[in-house]
Amino acid sequence: MPKRKIKNKKQQNNGLEQSILTILRKDHSRPHNYKQIAGKLGLDDASSRNQIIKKLKALQIQGTIKEVDRGQYTIATSKNYYTGRVDIAGRGQGYIIVEELEDDIFVNNKNLNKALNGDIVEVYVFNRKKGGKTEGEITRIVERKKTEFVGTIQVQDNFAFVDVTDHKMHTDIFVPKNKIKDAKNGEIVLVKMEDWPEKADSPFGYVIKVLGLPGEHNTEIHAILAQYGLPYEFPTEVEAYANSIDTRIHPDEIAQRRDMRKDLTFTIDPKDAKDFDDALSFTTLANGNYEIGIHIADVSHYLKEGTVLDEEAYERATSVYLVDRVVPMLPEILSNGACSLRPHEEKYTFSAVFEINSKAEVLHKWFGRTVTYSDARFAYEEAQHIIENPNDKSYNVPAEISITGNEYKIEKPIAEAILEMDALAKILRKKRMQEGAISFDKLEVKFILSEGGNPDGVYFKESKDANKLIEEFMLLANRSVAAFIGTQSQKKTFIYRVHDEPDDEKIAALENIIKRFGYTLDTKNRKSTSQSLNKLLKDVHGRNEQNLIDTLAIRTMSKAVYTTNNIGHYGLAFDHYSHFTSPIRRYPDVMVHRLLQLYLDGKSSANQQSYEEKCKHSSEMESLASSAERDSIKYMQVKYMQDHQEQEFLGVISGVTDWGIYIEISSNKCEGMVRLQDLRDDHYVFDKEQYAVVGQRSNKTFVLGDEVYVKVKNADLVKKHLDFTMLGLRQDVES
Repeated sequence: MPKRKIKNKKQQNNGLEQSILTILRKDHSRPHNYKQIAGKLGLDDASSRNQIIKKLKALQIQGTIKEVDRGQYTIATSKNYYTGRVDIAGRGQGYIIVEELEDDIFVNNKNLNKALNGDIVEVYVFNRKKGGKTEGEITRIVERKKTEFVGTIQVQDNFAFVDVTDHKMHTDIFVPKNKIKDAKNGEIVLVKMEDWPEKADSPFGYVIKVLGLPGEHNTEIHAILAQYGLPYEFPTEVEAYANSIDTRIHPDEIAQRRDMRKDLTFTIDPKDAKDFDDALSFTTLANGNYEIGIHIADVSHYLKEGTVLDEEAYERATSVYLVDRVVPMLPEILSNGACSLRPHEEKYTFSAVFEINSKAEVLHKWFGRTVTYSDARFAYEEAQHIIENPNDKSYNVPAEISITGNEYKIEKPIAEAILEMDALAKILRKKRMQEGAISFDKLEVKFILSEGGNPDGVYFKESKDANKLIEEFMLLANRSVAAFIGTQSQKKTFIYRVHDEPDDEKIAALENIIKRFGYTLDTKNRKSTSQSLNKLLKDVHGRNEQNLIDTLAIRTMSKAVYTTNNIGHYGLAFDHYSHFTSPIRRYPDVMVHRLLQLYLDGKSSANQQSYEEKCKHSSEMESLASSAERDSIKYMQVKYMQDHQEQEFLGVISGVTDWGIYIEISSNKCEGMVRLQDLRDDHYVFDKEQYAVVGQRSNKTFVLGDEVYVKVKNADLVKKHLDFTMLGLRQDVES
């Protein structure tokens, strides 16, 4: 009995000590006396105050705190404070990513102190135990990453809670009854967090918008956009400004441009494309060389700096491509009208024009503003038909692959231009691969949608020669524009698209995984790494493990970003690279056009710091748009699988964890999970070294890459998650 009392007293003393230290760490720049500490702890009796005084003296003697004035104390040292970004992991625990530290700082949930995923925070690092992980406590929130969240509202008699959809949000949000707007129980809402009282378990907020009932198509799509803070409508004043722009082609403007309207010009785009921001022109010169123009919509002619339209475009920074719709960066009058290089229309363009010989060597280049006229519009399928049938001099396009759905004949000069450019593109691509470029031709999942937006089928989009033709000439333009500015003797501020070398640890992890499938990598140097990665991607093509290994290989790569500090592009093996070719849908391309014209006009360098901030914003918005696009695909996959719950599917194990097995369906690339607790034939344990889960009694093993049969157990549209029931390994089920 006495021992228990001593233990409880010791725990109380430790608890008081930690509470005092937490207060002093949180506000380490300002000294506190015992009265202030007692007030913050809610202790007002004499005994508690005496305990605080004693504890302060003891901590001072230990050197943990220091007395800066009589009775005024602060933490003894500030060297253990860092600023970083919160990354919430499972069970409400988190890591703080600090740029100057090699290791992330672990923070358990009791020391998060109201910080949320993505917040910039100040963190105090405890003295690390030998061999242990770096651990700390958040002392101050410097900047909230976001304050608006999407979730399902649970309405009670006098209040409501919003259960946030984002799995990294470790708390719900309390909403007073008078701030729920007209939301009904169970609806999906957009809620704004406005306060988090000191002693409240949950932050307080109010409903901004009711999005609708969960599971309804438009509700879920709008919820995806709202979750990432992406707008799906233009403000009235922005639409009004865009509609007031003079989009006519004027003779006095043509006179200031290179007139290329007589050059054979055409576009090649997806069959369902609405905007065409790039076109190609082709001319055979008298010396036998070719003049090839890459013509880009001159968005900056209409998008003037300082206008409400430009501010809106900058804030959006990118168009967002969801499964069933596009959320454009620019209003339709520009994106689908004045800036779209539609057939049989004159357009203002910004061009990169090259003289190229039959070996695809660039002999001369020119950059500047032009006016062009598109003679024809092609879908990739139509251009591919010409490439695949080079000896068919009739140049007839079958009805089933034409844009119009009718069989028609292509003019001979255009067909011959496509064939010549395809040959040049193949040489350019071969050179890139030899120089160390990495070829990621990952299958793209597409859905056949009904009029109501429901997925009736799934198909895979693969990059063919026609796609690669366009890709090579866009890369040539982007690379050449960047090199034109980047190699000048006097350094000028410019927007580069950079891609760092892959992380050695990630490459090593990839090596360990692919060994299970019989593949290897040569990582002696940069060139051997890229060459062996290309060989790996080629070797897995068409095999069961292709999508798994393609995905893992992509994850080893660093993230490409926009910056004014050029470090080159590892994946493309370019020393200079920029984005010049898509200003309708990417704001960085607009900035590139503006800077290029500035320097063509002989003006001095733009402010680097200003443009670096714009680059950072553009990279962040691109990341949000990519997340929204992935979520829309996941949503549509779950919706598709809802209608196939009785069907058995063959899949490949794409991931193993201590809570479940992830399986990707081979026929449609939908991914779901079998929870370990649902495997009732044995008790399964995660084996990290073997990338497997192993039955403790039977030794039955499910390994990464195994083929298994599954059925859909549950399809959750709100969480965009599939639960599968394991039917067994392929060899067992089929035997």
